Amino acid sequence: MKLPVAAGLATAAVSITLYPLFNGGAWFWASMGAVLVTTVAGVAASRLAAPRWLAPPAMLVALGVYLTAAFARQEAWVAVIPTKDSVLRLGELIASGYDDIQRFAAPVPSTPGISLLTGGGVGLIAVLVDLFAVRLRRAALAGLPLLALFTVPAAVITDPIGWPAFVIGALGYVGLLVADGRERLSHWGRAVLVRRSRIGGTGAAPDTGRLALSGKRIGVTAIALAILLPALLPTLAPDPLFGFGVGNGLGPGGNNIGIPDAIAKLGGQLNQQGNATVLTYTSSDDQPRYLRIYSLDLFDGRKWTPSALRGRPEDRVSAGPLPPAPGLGPGVTVKRAETRITISEDIEQLRFLPLPYPATQVEADGDWRADRATLMVFSTRDEAAGLEYRVATGEPQPTAAQLDAAVSLPGGSRFLDLPPGLDGQVREMAVRVTRGAATPYQKAVKLQEWFTHSGKFTYSLRTTGSGGDALSRFVLTGRSGYCEQFASAMAVMARMLGIPARVSIGYTGGTKIGKSWVVRTHDAHAWPELYFAGVGWLRFEPTPTGGAGQGTAQVPPYTVPVTPTANPTTGSSAGPSSGAGDTSDQPGGPARRNPRQFDRDFGGVPVIPDPGLPVAAKGGIGAGALLLLALIPALLRLLFWYGRRRVLARVAAARPATVRVPAPRAPNTSGELPREVTVRAIPRDPSAYAAPAVEAAWAELCDTLTDFGMPRKPSESPRALARRLTEQYEFDAETAASIGTIASAEERLRYAPTPLDAGPAASDVRRVRRALAATVSRRRRVGAALAPRSTLLRLRALGEKALDGFDRLENIRIRTARRDDHVRELTSR
Repeated sequence: MKLPVAAGLATAAVSITLYPLFNGGAWFWASMGAVLVTTVAGVAASRLAAPRWLAPPAMLVALGVYLTAAFARQEAWVAVIPTKDSVLRLGELIASGYDDIQRFAAPVPSTPGISLLTGGGVGLIAVLVDLFAVRLRRAALAGLPLLALFTVPAAVITDPIGWPAFVIGALGYVGLLVADGRERLSHWGRAVLVRRSRIGGTGAAPDTGRLALSGKRIGVTAIALAILLPALLPTLAPDPLFGFGVGNGLGPGGNNIGIPDAIAKLGGQLNQQGNATVLTYTSSDDQPRYLRIYSLDLFDGRKWTPSALRGRPEDRVSAGPLPPAPGLGPGVTVKRAETRITISEDIEQLRFLPLPYPATQVEADGDWRADRATLMVFSTRDEAAGLEYRVATGEPQPTAAQLDAAVSLPGGSRFLDLPPGLDGQVREMAVRVTRGAATPYQKAVKLQEWFTHSGKFTYSLRTTGSGGDALSRFVLTGRSGYCEQFASAMAVMARMLGIPARVSIGYTGGTKIGKSWVVRTHDAHAWPELYFAGVGWLRFEPTPTGGAGQGTAQVPPYTVPVTPTANPTTGSSAGPSSGAGDTSDQPGGPARRNPRQFDRDFGGVPVIPDPGLPVAAKGGIGAGALLLLALIPALLRLLFWYGRRRVLARVAAARPATVRVPAPRAPNTSGELPREVTVRAIPRDPSAYAAPAVEAAWAELCDTLTDFGMPRKPSESPRALARRLTEQYEFDAETAASIGTIASAEERLRYAPTPLDAGPAASDVRRVRRALAATVSRRRRVGAALAPRSTLLRLRALGEKALDGFDRLENIRIRTARRDDHVRELTSR
């Protein structure tokens, strides 16, 4: 009867790992209800001794009745019995659930259709687990459907599953295996020997405690290793939301504002395990938009930083429209849109507003001002947490001819400045990649195409740094990084080609959930903006998109490759050329797919999450790590010997010395005057200094014997051990004396009624160690040095003590009234 319950509990435990896929808890209660119903049906089938083949259909019928009562009660007969209408209702919900799954990205809302699919799927998994574990008696194979359930969140989302959910699921499977083993043993027949500790120990049930204990030990050890070993690899623990330490040092009334190191914080956003909601927004055209926070235009060879911001009183957003977008001319078509943004209240200090670029008007409560050069909106007094505001944008929609004709530069040359000392090969690569492009716009498009497709770059969160050396490695050799490297590299190479460029930091458009777009911390992003006179600043996207890159990144429609012409100013096609990749993510294109549908369409980007180090280097690092782990016992053995040697030296220094003092003037009995008197200082308790030396010497002797494969027998006394060693190996007189000294000191410490006044010295221990080493082979000596058996036995004993804590679970007994009555009856007799 316990095995069907264990199967149900295992399914329920593993289903908890689905929590990252959903918003809300409706899916959980639907799944738990399905597991409960199928488990009850399985227990009933076992209780009634039904045929094995009958249990799975009965469980499926019970599952169907439950789903009908939970999701189609109004169409069912007596709210539980399925009818034609209820079946049609369930079919409609299943269809809507599939549509919601295709439309939303994880975490999806717990709509009735999605909850029905989840509850039904978990119920089917429970039936399969019961079939394998209970009916076919193949509990190990029951791990296959459980594994299928466990891999669903791993295949859908990139965030790791929390270790508490993993531990619960693993314990559920281990409990199923233990229950199966105990039930198998209980079917072996009548036990001959039972535990005498139980009252009325004549029962026929065999003792399965040891089997259960072994299963628990193995399972707990495996789970602990699975959790602890990956934890040895440190991960970043960044401040949420870029840290947003943008506060000013002047207090609430100050007029200064500080900008954090946004590039440094960006990697932390993408690497942190949590994926908290940053903001939500809706737009008038229901299209996703990048939300820029910082604009960085200064590159010092190591990182990008912004210029000083200026927010004049007349530039308050409450005073009217924002300043015009720099460089945008009247001949460019502009797409008008309105976006309503709500910032999460859980973010830390944020004094910049995430905005689509270019914003034309912002309606927000507080003193928010716009910087004319960058259109960044900030405040020295107010914070963005919990703020709701409206943004109007006028996005330029340039034609290929307008972009090809844009050749002039913005005021000043700071958008072309590069520090000295950059690798000249990077400039050569930029020229080589854009060879054949006749205009700055065509060069920019070719440069983006090289990063996203032809250059065979891969997306990886492990690579860091955007300085000169990191830039050279990324462009010339490594070609693996995340948005920071892609944005910085394209901006630098664009400046090398004479195209004004800067780097923006913010968020991608996020994921559509319901009627709103949700932006989370993992949507943090960096991208380059390039300047074209008459059009202004335009966003480019060199970072790979889709499942093999930044999941919610999108390539702008005006940046697809073009075919150069002899007279580019007369117009050229902006349509995609061969190898342009998938444009279904672009606004206005074909039916827009989920920007996070991983493992489907990758736009030609190779799925290489992190090439990392070469194989040989990885092998060397792994071998070195294994070698260090293997040498831990040897290191511990050396530490033991060093500590004992210090004890012996310290005790030897503390021993009383013989002191000779001048003789007294009075003659002795013979009438002679002695020249001096020998005085020996004896402490009150001689064992206070001798006992530590004896214990250290004896422990070192026993460990040395164990390491060399000649351990002391449990029944062997110290004197018998000394006699055996001396007779067996024919040591010289000094070595035999040292062994006798150590053994006799240990024997006296154990059994003598009088305290010790002396003990062995360090020289005795060293002499015995050398003599014992000379009696074994070189191979044995090397093994004793690298893998000392004495230390390995200590580590094993330590592990057993740690696992002994679980033994107490076996001592927990529920004393029933019947057992208590039986005890009182035996006592009265």
